[in-house]
Amino acid sequence: MKGLSTEEKDMIVPQGTVLLGYRGSIAHGMYIPSSDPDSIDDKDIMGVCIPPLNNYLGFAHFEQKEKQYKEWDSVVYEIRKYFRLLLKSNPNVMSLLWLPRELYIKRTPIGNQLVENRDLFVSKQAYHSFNGYAYGQFKRMTHFKFEGYMGVKRKQLVEKFGYDTKNAAHLIRLLRMGIEFLTEGRLYVHRKDGEQLLSIKRGEWSLDLVKDEAAHLFRLAEEAYVASKLPSEPDRKEAERLLMSIIMEHFHIKQRRFTDRG
Repeated sequence: MKGLSTEEKDMIVPQGTVLLGYRGSIAHGMYIPSSDPDSIDDKDIMGVCIPPLNNYLGFAHFEQKEKQYKEWDSVVYEIRKYFRLLLKSNPNVMSLLWLPRELYIKRTPIGNQLVENRDLFVSKQAYHSFNGYAYGQFKRMTHFKFEGYMGVKRKQLVEKFGYDTKNAAHLIRLLRMGIEFLTEGRLYVHRKDGEQLLSIKRGEWSLDLVKDEAAHLFRLAEEAYVASKLPSEPDRKEAERLLMSIIMEHFHIKQRRFTDRG
């Protein structure tokens, strides 16, 4: 987080953050710097935090903190909410556990535990979440309605190219990542096809070409789902054990043996 003072960093990232890394265009190798006249990218970061104990045993309540400041766009999830999103195979949330090491901003011993246990959340369920997100990008790309999230520059680019090129790039990326995940059980967040995805983002592909590639990838995703050897669902029981262990470790609570009661 170069260029920010300690006070600014503390304003963006809450205390108790155990894992913090880049997301979005920087994580995927698709970042267009602000020096480019067509840049519409923020510096997106995501994290996981364990808030103070009164959030677990008292009246305080914290689920997530979102903050936009200058060119930084941050979201940090409370760890229980983060696990719930992981168990739903949320593509954006899962990506935090599969970053190259240099794209982590903060990685504590508890953060390491999250990364080391990422396979608990690997399942065929990802097909539905990745395809669902991709379909959402497809609809936004083509319906030619200016949404509230669009700044002036992005609206101008939509008018220039006749479709939302940023949505188009994310559409193709999500489908390819989903296919890879169903086939290999791994998320390749930093994209080897980053240059090609950037060319889509820069409007160098026609809308018809994007649609044809998307249709092809939707078919491949369905085939990958049918052939996938991944578990049908994440390992919820082990995920819960990990979550409890992490919270107790963080607050130095003496661990006791917990047994399941049917």
